Amino acid sequence: MSGVTYDYMEQYLRALIPSNIGIIKDLEDFALENRVPIVQKETAKFLELMITMNRPKKILELGTAIGYSAILMNLTSGGISEITTIERDEKMIEIAKSNIQKYGLQNKITILEGNCLEILENLQDEYDMIFIDAGKGHYNHFLPHCLRLLKKEGVLIADNVLFRGMVASKKIATRRKVTIIKRMQTYLELVSSNNELITSVIPMGDGISVTIRRNKVSSKEE
Repeated sequence: MSGVTYDYMEQYLRALIPSNIGIIKDLEDFALENRVPIVQKETAKFLELMITMNRPKKILELGTAIGYSAILMNLTSGGISEITTIERDEKMIEIAKSNIQKYGLQNKITILEGNCLEILENLQDEYDMIFIDAGKGHYNHFLPHCLRLLKKEGVLIADNVLFRGMVASKKIATRRKVTIIKRMQTYLELVSSNNELITSVIPMGDGISVTIRRNKVSSKEE
């Protein structure tokens, strides 16, 4: 169990999701065989939903791993989305580059190599969608840059925000994860308390938060 939902709920919901085929299935098999963490099945389906609904042309991803979610998002968009993804692990970068080239997506997916926060500080482009899935203890540090880079009508999605349920319950929190838990709680408090934002936290997978800017309604005095 992920710690976010009950076993029977998780098993039932996952059973509703059809198995993937082709490129995505190949990447899932590789991740399973090599014990490489990728987004959970429910999260992958949620990303597909958000891409299909919002049709983002430019996406920023924090955390590339083997390139699974970047490739998934591009394919879901029908090849329309251009994705910039940040990764610091040299081994993951090598595998991701190989996967991206293998499927002919090098003109659609760009990997920026290095420390995520340092790269964010120097980015100037605007993005229709930002997906945070890196440095679980630094989401709160990423946030100001993500909001700066997010277009007015953009969507900010963060994965693992409930962190195995530990973010919501001290009873199951482990001492060695205290720093990550506190920082993730800070992130959720920041996006939830900001009056200029609307955030929904979904107990799916390992917890997903979705943030958009609130529409400002101006009222005229009669």
